[in-house]
Amino acid sequence: MGNSLKAIIAFVPSNECQKYLLEDLEEMPVDKMVDLSSRQLRRLPLHICSFRELVKLYLSDNNLNHLPPELEQLQNLQILALDFNNFKALPLVVCTLRQLCILYLGNNKLCSLPLELRLLQNLKTLWIESNCLQCLPEVVCELSLLKTLHAGSNALRTLPAQLQCLQELRTIWLSGNLLSEFPPVLLDMPFLEVIDVDRNSIRFFPSLAHLHGLKLVIYDHNPCRNAPKVAKGVRRVGRWSEETPEPRKRKIRKFPLQADDHKAPPPTLICNF
Repeated sequence: MGNSLKAIIAFVPSNECQKYLLEDLEEMPVDKMVDLSSRQLRRLPLHICSFRELVKLYLSDNNLNHLPPELEQLQNLQILALDFNNFKALPLVVCTLRQLCILYLGNNKLCSLPLELRLLQNLKTLWIESNCLQCLPEVVCELSLLKTLHAGSNALRTLPAQLQCLQELRTIWLSGNLLSEFPPVLLDMPFLEVIDVDRNSIRFFPSLAHLHGLKLVIYDHNPCRNAPKVAKGVRRVGRWSEETPEPRKRKIRKFPLQADDHKAPPPTLICNF
């Protein structure tokens, strides 16, 4: 089916047309996964909500801006992909899916996240990159099992101090934001393994040598004057990384005065004519 035909049919709300977009998906697949990515969908066909044993649902790259309340029936759902859609707010029905482990929300128009997101206490990976976030929603700091946070390409200037409560967090991606300094809260998170602050406005990097869990730090494309110091074995990606050592400051060598240097200047010669 051509994309142009799909786009036209997507405007027709009848069940027949929506089933046409599903390409005769009548029963839940054996692998308990439904992939409806790039189908030009403007609404989720309610038929999908009857697949109560569904584990993975991919709705990426559509034209969705809301979800039906019937989605709550999918209580076994562990992976939900809503990236590359037109969501301006996260539908609250998503927060009723308590078994979610991975949630893709990138490339939408989100300016905030609802407090109800705290109900997703099994969430381990959250993608919120390429949205309209000017600050990291504090509700993210209540997701106690979160291991990976993708928050790049937003308009973040700082990170909340509560982020250090995420003791399971291992990877944080913050590239393409508006950070003018290295987020201080990250210095109190020694369990982090990967830190990405590429493409920000950071001019100075503090030492990261005390972060004993760190394995990789990406800091390229910042107007920095130095490279972050790291412990042995930690990989750095950026200016003055392992392959290009950071230039050392030139030291002015001072030489001690010799004994002869203390001699008085020769007397002035006076000539009498």
